[in-house]
Amino acid sequence: MKTWRDNLAFDAKGLQFHERALGLSRVNTTEVGKKYGSTPSAAENVERQPAFVTTHWSVVLTAGRSDTPRARKALARLCQTYWYPLYAYVRRRGHPAHDAQDLTQEFFARLLEGNWIAKADRDKGRFRSFLLMVMGRFLANEWNKAETLKRGGRVQLVSLTLDTAETRYAKEPADTSTPEQAFEKQWALALLEEVLQHLRNEYVNDDREILFDKLKPCLIGSRETQPYAVLAGELGMTEGAVKTAVCRLRERYRERLKAEIANTVASPSEVDSELRHLFRILARG
Repeated sequence: MKTWRDNLAFDAKGLQFHERALGLSRVNTTEVGKKYGSTPSAAENVERQPAFVTTHWSVVLTAGRSDTPRARKALARLCQTYWYPLYAYVRRRGHPAHDAQDLTQEFFARLLEGNWIAKADRDKGRFRSFLLMVMGRFLANEWNKAETLKRGGRVQLVSLTLDTAETRYAKEPADTSTPEQAFEKQWALALLEEVLQHLRNEYVNDDREILFDKLKPCLIGSRETQPYAVLAGELGMTEGAVKTAVCRLRERYRERLKAEIANTVASPSEVDSELRHLFRILARG
């Protein structure tokens, strides 16, 4: 069975199309809503606005010294979503699977138990940069201590599906990238996977699961590979209706993608540059 990650494979043409669909090629992403005429209702605007005002990572950063329940919950959510890129990083650093699982779990236990967040550099506030920096220090200075702990002996403060980690890692294609580049690629894929999963859940909740599954390839492929006439026949819709549905899907995808990125940077001003960086990572293949 194909996973979300399998469906996120981009060839060069597909990646360029994907960027154009998101308005990233020549248009500043802050203007995307205006360019494409996205006009959410007042209720939707109220619901979505907080993602750009008080993001998960900004909550964690500002509450680093006070250790509030809200900050810990936000950090746990980010850890649950983005732990696998760090596991892949540890494996690429040469640690065997058993040790990589122990090290990854121990790293997050210490991250949540300790006061490491208080030391985060607000001038380099991207969550991925912070995690990679702290993990590098952890491996260099403390991994021998972590290795001596009895596996499973600590209370797990965040649930990580480490039992599936090596299966996922074994499926990754061989490449010559550095551990840091491998981490960034897995980070980008994890972010897109999270966005697609949330978007699919929205369509499922509206009883439009089939529509989403049929139209999803339009987000990551060219128009030629997904002709609207064929989709119209499969969905029992007119070609014009399919085109409208695809446009709406892309609009919501843009909103979801920017909101998810906002959850991993310290301020809304960083969203645009992080979007472009994400696609530069994917373009490396």
